[in-house]
Amino acid sequence: MIYPISAPLLDFLMLSIVRQQDSYGYQISQQLKKVSGMKDSTLYPILRRLSDNGFVVTYDQPFQGRNRKYYRITDSGEKQWQFLCQEWQQYTAAIEEIINKKEEFQVGGNNNDKE
Repeated sequence: MIYPISAPLLDFLMLSIVRQQDSYGYQISQQLKKVSGMKDSTLYPILRRLSDNGFVVTYDQPFQGRNRKYYRITDSGEKQWQFLCQEWQQYTAAIEEIINKKEEFQVGGNNNDKE
C-alpha cells in the first residue's frame, strides 16, 4: 500500500487485533502486513510501548515445547481503543467528505454564470 501508517494508527490496529482475541507477535504481524510493509523488528518495540503504557499485558503459554508470549488488551487499552476509534471515524469521515464532495465552482468561473 502506498499510504503511510502513523504511530497512532499502528496503535489502533494493534489494539484492534488483541481486542478481538489474545494474540502473539507473529499473528499480529501477519494481520498488519495486509495494510503495511512493517518489519517484525518494528512490531515488538510498539508492543513493548503499549505494554509500558498499560494498554496490553503479556502472558506466556506453552506451544510445541516453547513458550509463546501473548498480548491481551487491558481496561486502559480498551479506553484507548475507544478514543482511537472515535478519532479514526472523524478522520475517515473528513477524508470521505473531501473525496466525495462535488465541485461547487467550475474551473474558470462559478456556477452563477449562465449564458
